[in-house]
Amino acid sequence: MSNPTSKALLILGIILISINLRTSIASVGPLIPFIREDLGISNGLAGFLTTLSLITFALFSLFAPAIGKQLGLGRAIFAGISLLAVGVVIRVLGGIEVLYFGTALTGIGIVIANVLMIPFFKARLPEKIGLFTAILSTGMSLFAALASGVSVPLAQELGLGWRGSLASWVGLMILALLVWIPQLSSQSNPRKVDSSVGKNVWKSKLAWQVTLFMGAQSVMYFTMITWLPDMFIARGMSPSNAGLALSYLQLISLIGTFFIPGILMRLREQSKVILIVGLGYLLGYSALFLEQGWITFLALTVIGVGSGASLSIAYTLISLRTSDDLTTSRLSGMVQSAGYVLAALGPLVFGISLDFFSNWDLLIGFLLLMTIQFIYFGLPAGRDRKI
Repeated sequence: MSNPTSKALLILGIILISINLRTSIASVGPLIPFIREDLGISNGLAGFLTTLSLITFALFSLFAPAIGKQLGLGRAIFAGISLLAVGVVIRVLGGIEVLYFGTALTGIGIVIANVLMIPFFKARLPEKIGLFTAILSTGMSLFAALASGVSVPLAQELGLGWRGSLASWVGLMILALLVWIPQLSSQSNPRKVDSSVGKNVWKSKLAWQVTLFMGAQSVMYFTMITWLPDMFIARGMSPSNAGLALSYLQLISLIGTFFIPGILMRLREQSKVILIVGLGYLLGYSALFLEQGWITFLALTVIGVGSGASLSIAYTLISLRTSDDLTTSRLSGMVQSAGYVLAALGPLVFGISLDFFSNWDLLIGFLLLMTIQFIYFGLPAGRDRKI
């Protein structure tokens, strides 16, 4: 195979992997009313589908580096997407138990591929880490928004039902696997390394700073997408406009998601960019107290761009703060594991506080508190150091 063809397949494979890492999760939320009615389950059991994905991410992020070391990065990513495709099919074949089992499989598959993509970039494309980190996070965000938007039309207007709608995404996964086949060769699977080569990230202060920075941005993102629409509705916005506001927030985030990695890779230190994004969050969240339409729109714009930038910063720091592939894999696993634990807790903690105090200003206060953590851990994580 000619070199240009190999490179083209590699780039296409990365794009296809990235767009499959969120569709199976993002497609569930809008279909929950259909799932609940069809299976005769409670809101709690239906809502647990999202929580189950986050728990699975948190647990299996820790095992992904060992899987990558054992199989090689290219093969391990292929195995992850294969498991994802199997889970997507299994979860629509039966009742609630089968749905949970399939959802758990999709979570395991996603997190294996997600954790190992960044070390894969560092091993195969060290001169293009910024570009491919941008492609990864942009593909994830764009197709998450797309999956959220088309799930109900697929179920209703095309008559696929919730099962057919959820299963329809497997076609993109199979396409990704076919295009990824060249990466199964030994060239794409660096020699096995003695585990003593990689650093113990759990004992590194810098690793914890990167991890808690990722945790802060994860809590903000998942708390916002869970509760912002409800807050807007409580303030008098129509449900459809509240949904549009959330869609706008996610779409505008693509600006930060795509452009930030390239900027970060050109800088010796990333702390100033983190501070600028953090100050943007403080300004955007504070503006939400004012409850005025055009100010809310401007606030969502600033918050959205910052949200996309934050995810890309967290992924880019994983590459920049490590000096070898195995340590990169371990840090990626640690960062994403802790990030998803916090992401699962954030919406829950706020929901409990809302039950007690019934005050939506608490949501803004909670997000401002997370921004302080974002800046506090982000500034040292952005300094030019290695684990």
